[in-house]
Amino acid sequence: MGDTEIKPSVQIVISNDAMTMNSTSTQKQTHQNKIVEPSKSSILTKLHAGYFSICISFAAQALLWKHLSDHRKDLQVLWHAFNVLPSLAFLLLWGLSVFIAASLSFLYILRCFFHFDMVVKTEFLHHIGMNYMYAPCISWLLILQSAPMPVTRTYYQVLCWAFSVPILALDVKLYGQWFTTEKRFLWVVANPVSQISVIGNLVSAQVIAEMGWKESAVSVFSLGFGHYLILFVTLYQRTVVSSNHFPRVLRPAYFLFFAAPSMASLAWKSLTGPALFKKSMKRLTVAWWVYSFPLTFVALASAEYALEVKDSIASGFMLVICGISLLVFIGLMLISVLKVERMLHTSAPFMCC
Repeated sequence: MGDTEIKPSVQIVISNDAMTMNSTSTQKQTHQNKIVEPSKSSILTKLHAGYFSICISFAAQALLWKHLSDHRKDLQVLWHAFNVLPSLAFLLLWGLSVFIAASLSFLYILRCFFHFDMVVKTEFLHHIGMNYMYAPCISWLLILQSAPMPVTRTYYQVLCWAFSVPILALDVKLYGQWFTTEKRFLWVVANPVSQISVIGNLVSAQVIAEMGWKESAVSVFSLGFGHYLILFVTLYQRTVVSSNHFPRVLRPAYFLFFAAPSMASLAWKSLTGPALFKKSMKRLTVAWWVYSFPLTFVALASAEYALEVKDSIASGFMLVICGISLLVFIGLMLISVLKVERMLHTSAPFMCC
């Protein structure tokens, strides 16, 4: 017993003040995180600029049918096939385009107001997401062109410049980064969605030309078409090598290769007059709507061509293209209505890369 060592007892004392401070700081940190992080289930956090491709598709269809109805008496007999489309249907299509564009614009303004730093700024800095920033202005310019009622010249000019100036401002930001920012050089960030920026310039050039400002329209057209040539060469060199780096859900964006030159031909016509995927289909996303408006632009270009040559073959080709465009548009509209919940609850497809 005498040899047994007596080890001193160690007491562990936990201060109530320290526990209170730790719990308080933890609660504050948790509260701050709740304030900073937006709700994942909020529609404002899910709504991105890519949804405006739906507006572009609706507005382009409205512009196509307005164009066909205006020239159906001047051309071949095949044009009269479009008489089966009543004027009320065109008015409903245009009204639906305005409603969708106004609703999405209102929601996106709320998104910018409540979630600018955490969501909108991230989308604006993304090399794919920034290109969709052109979509709202493109959709409103097409809606303005397809308006069924006459618009006074003053209001038309004010609205055209109101939607064209943001496109030019985005050009300064986007095109400037392509040539001055090392991490955003064109050969690094180029992707098929980049053609939306070019389409924005071409649509703006067409609208400005219709106002009678030919010099300004030529400048905007030259800006867009010049960058399109550079972008096309860059994409042509990168498609085979880097196609695996482009998100599968955005594969419909390859249809933009048809939209840009078709829109360029329409803009050039306004400037000079008559002188000239399986893996992506597995999941419904808003990117599907990119299938529609490129086909519509091709249909508009074919309609202009048939108007000039006045040939039965050209009219037949126009009829086929317009029919395909209409079927794709109606199919996408029906699928989106039936699967609207799935489409609204998917994150921005360009954020996965």
